[in-house]
Amino acid sequence: MDPNTPADIQDVCSGNQGRDVTSFVSVCPSGLWGVQQTLMRKTRQDQHTYSVNNASGSSDDFPKMGSLCKVRVSLKEDPEGLSSESDVPAEPSQEEPIPYPRSNSSALQVPLGDWTTLRLGEGQCDVTEACIERMRAQETCEILLSPVGDVPGASSIQPPAEDQERSTVSVELHSFTPGKDTWEMSTGEKLDWVRFHKERGGARFRSGEDLWGAADSYSRALKLLITLYALGRKKVDAEDCECPQTPPDVDPPLLLSASEYMTLKAELHSNLSLCQLKLGQPEKARANAAKATKLEPGGPKAWYRLGQACQQVNELGEARQAFRRLLELQPESPAALKALKELASREKETNTQLAQRLSKMFS
Repeated sequence: MDPNTPADIQDVCSGNQGRDVTSFVSVCPSGLWGVQQTLMRKTRQDQHTYSVNNASGSSDDFPKMGSLCKVRVSLKEDPEGLSSESDVPAEPSQEEPIPYPRSNSSALQVPLGDWTTLRLGEGQCDVTEACIERMRAQETCEILLSPVGDVPGASSIQPPAEDQERSTVSVELHSFTPGKDTWEMSTGEKLDWVRFHKERGGARFRSGEDLWGAADSYSRALKLLITLYALGRKKVDAEDCECPQTPPDVDPPLLLSASEYMTLKAELHSNLSLCQLKLGQPEKARANAAKATKLEPGGPKAWYRLGQACQQVNELGEARQAFRRLLELQPESPAALKALKELASREKETNTQLAQRLSKMFS
């Protein structure tokens, strides 16, 4: 057996049950949540796999992007959450997922105790999706949820109502349809996912209730977009790109030009920067805004967000340069003029305080 094969797959392939414990961080509207997933691997003989091409040890044993997954998320202590062979279909469900409104009061964004269809990769419930992408059909895992306390705003986050008394939640994966890894997708399929997440991020941001979800959507779009770096038309600045040099098979009618690629990537970095400013993450916001201005120097929004981020991290010189660049792009811009005026006032106050401290030192 390949020594690089994950231990849990080795356990299954060798006919032994393995206890797989994984910890990760997921996103919900109220912030970041730590998840500890405990999964008891089943032996191949005990497992009824409702999936396609389920060769032993194959990646096809697991859901991939685009897979329709029949799942149930329940409180472990809830009697209704126990598995029952009579209340689920015998074959993988082909029904389309139903979008549920995301809620700030819960880390779980799906109905509890009911069988639900999710499309893996959409980000409806990050906690659940992160669990099922590690699971095989007919497997159940237990998860423990806890708010991540080292992020801005996390100290005010309270455990969701369903977890205050019962912190253990079960996730069941009944069945799933075939999906694709990113390297298996065509250019058109990847672009569809990028545009989907860009639109989803915009909708979440405009709602004003799901800034964490908006940032997550823009991040997902960026991760997919960078895989389209080598588009066969023109090499983009290698310093900004973090993706393979070998171009994938592309469908010419759907091929992005280098200019279109850079514009789209700049928009995503700029939008992500705005989310991070709202979430109190100025360092991250500055980094993404800077990338956006580099990709598209003529984008006024990115320069404004760069100035705001620099101002928040007390880099006033860089903030001034960013706002002046915005003023060059949009003369008489009220936002630029106001920002420069506030910056001048802040610098004057800082200089006055410095002069007072120096005078005390030498008096």
